[in-house]
Amino acid sequence: MTQTARIPAVIAAEIGAQPAQVTAAIALLDEGATVPFIARYRKEVTGGLDDTQLRTLAERLTYLREMEARRAAIVASITEQGKMTDALAVALVKAATKAELEDIYLPYKPKRRTRAMIARENGLQPLYDAILAERMADPAALAAGYLTEAVPDAKSALEGARDILAEGLSESADLLGRLRGHMKQVGRLQAKGVEGKEAEGAKFSDYFAHDEPWSSAPSHRVLAMLRGQNEGFLTLDLAIDPDAPRGESPAERAAAAHLNAMGKGPGDQWLREAAAWAWRVKLKTSLTLDLMSDLRERAEAEAINVFARNLKDLLLAAPAGGKATMGLDPGIRTGVKVAVVDATGKVLATDTVYPFQPKNDLRGAQVALAQLIGKHGIRLIAIGNGTASRETEKLVADLLAHFPGQEKPVKVIVSEAGASVYSASELAAKEFPQLDVSLRGAVSIARRLQDPLAELVKIEPKAIGVGQYQHDVDQHRLARSLDAVVEDAVNAVGVDLNTASAPLLARVSGVGPTLAESIVAHRDENGPFATRRDLLKVARLGPKAFEQAAGFLRITGGKEPLDASSVHPEAYEVARKIVAACGRDIRSLMGDGAALKKLNPAAFVDEKFGLPTVRDILAELEKPGRDPRPSFKTATFADGIEDIKDLRPGMMLEGTVTNVAAFGAFVDIGVHQDGLVHVSQLSDSFVKDPHEVVKAGDVVKVRVVEVDVARKRIGLSMKRDTGEARENARERQVQGGKPQPHKGKPLPTSAGPSGAGGNAFADALKGKFGR
Repeated sequence: MTQTARIPAVIAAEIGAQPAQVTAAIALLDEGATVPFIARYRKEVTGGLDDTQLRTLAERLTYLREMEARRAAIVASITEQGKMTDALAVALVKAATKAELEDIYLPYKPKRRTRAMIARENGLQPLYDAILAERMADPAALAAGYLTEAVPDAKSALEGARDILAEGLSESADLLGRLRGHMKQVGRLQAKGVEGKEAEGAKFSDYFAHDEPWSSAPSHRVLAMLRGQNEGFLTLDLAIDPDAPRGESPAERAAAAHLNAMGKGPGDQWLREAAAWAWRVKLKTSLTLDLMSDLRERAEAEAINVFARNLKDLLLAAPAGGKATMGLDPGIRTGVKVAVVDATGKVLATDTVYPFQPKNDLRGAQVALAQLIGKHGIRLIAIGNGTASRETEKLVADLLAHFPGQEKPVKVIVSEAGASVYSASELAAKEFPQLDVSLRGAVSIARRLQDPLAELVKIEPKAIGVGQYQHDVDQHRLARSLDAVVEDAVNAVGVDLNTASAPLLARVSGVGPTLAESIVAHRDENGPFATRRDLLKVARLGPKAFEQAAGFLRITGGKEPLDASSVHPEAYEVARKIVAACGRDIRSLMGDGAALKKLNPAAFVDEKFGLPTVRDILAELEKPGRDPRPSFKTATFADGIEDIKDLRPGMMLEGTVTNVAAFGAFVDIGVHQDGLVHVSQLSDSFVKDPHEVVKAGDVVKVRVVEVDVARKRIGLSMKRDTGEARENARERQVQGGKPQPHKGKPLPTSAGPSGAGGNAFADALKGKFGR
């Protein structure tokens, strides 16, 4: 079996599948099929591999194919040199990683002129061979026989022999493998503060005297230390057996044992000392670089995984739905930007109000907002969570308090992450050429409340900012991972073919940016698509793209009822057989779970479509076009808690999870600074992975446990409050630890506005809400 042929078996073991399943999936990927398409519509072919398994498969396939190409290049290089042996060929075949391959290739790799080469040119290889052969002879005496003009004395001769020894040890794949394994086991990552830069690098003070095992150092700490090193505030080192006496460390003994230098002769003594020197000067340095590189790669992989999981949670957050929405992008000096969009996201009106410093036109702002709410029948108000967010929320809350009747708009704090990036993008300029950049942000805030997925796909995933140390990781690898998350999220939800924007369509399986633009252009010119089949009329959209995309595109109210479902057009005949078996019209049957559950799925299996596809079709007919996202709900921030200075330990608050890291979850509690629920505080039981408990977008109840105003740090807990904690909280209250009232300009009270401004405000409330 060739190495390439072994790839399916290797991947199968890693993802918990059979080699035949992996082989089938590889064939589909090589044909241009996407992961979402394979996961959803080729279950019979792959034996039901899910999207997570397929993503891992695709990533490992790339790595293993690159490794096989490198293996072939190494074999060719060594063969051309005439140095290939049977043992070497076997070793190359058995190498399971790129690192192992490079270790084996090291002695045969073309290299610049080394000290060992110079020593050989000076005739010192025979001296080294003599020391190895004559252990009872004095190496210095042996060296006397090799003196030349280039080697003036015994000391120089022995140094040359030592260089040859060191190079030999550094090119031994077996020794390198054992030393690398030992270092991974016992190595300790040590960080120290750079003297004289303690004050400037205070944010890294946790690592000024830090020491922990290399093998278990978590991603966030590794990346923090690496950043501190890059910024010049920390030095990093990998300590290996630091307490071992010189010449007696396990690594030095391993190097000596490799030379079989464990005897008592003068030659053995010299070899041991030379091996210890080679370890300290050459081997440890190069292997430390390797392990630090491995550490960075491991930390980056974990950080990218955290970012990907958070992004997925954010993209699949509950949509508020198609309702008239007002978006508010808060600001102090530059004013609060206002945008009103209808149920489809179309911009109806924009404005800028100035309720805060320096204009302080609070009444005018409320009047303007009330008029827009009444005129456009606003049902949702999305407030960006940036500067002046809580002040703006207070303004809106006081405004809504005076609305007559029960039906009032719902106000929601929305993450602004990436809104400014979108506002200044070429896409936003093309979408809203007539709008100021700042107003585009308000539109984005409104739309991301209606449908987070549809709006967030317009923003580069990295700009959404739900990762840890995202700027410190491999940007290409990060982008590839996040793009996969966006693709999976979009295709899991499905896309309305007749309303979706080009950026959203571009993320559909098999489409891409160019075809997305063509679809929109065709729609603009010819009107809405009547059926999925009409996609084939789009320029440059051929049968292959149609196959990949059709099942993820929806047409509501079209000629073909199944076009509104996730049933793929290739399986419509199976769906019609199911409908015929029920003796019903397809429109009346769709959604009738009771009738569909009476059917035997196996009765509809044929040579093309197996049981998994039939079951998927039945599930889709039962709940056509079902949205996998959760139902919409929001957090309610506590009144009077608007700044970190208002917080006191013991307070119980409600908030929204904004980010989940390996060490805990960040929660927005409405004070402009997210609090941290450390992993140890997420639950009364042990939590290994914070994602097991919370995800971005969750609404949670938290208790304040620590407030550090100077460093802007808030410690929160989701554990049940204990009697001791309650007693401490009561004691703080007795000692005057109550939250202070809002110290800014007084905002409207429940008594309502008065005077001329108040009359205008009252008039503005008339209309839809005053009828």
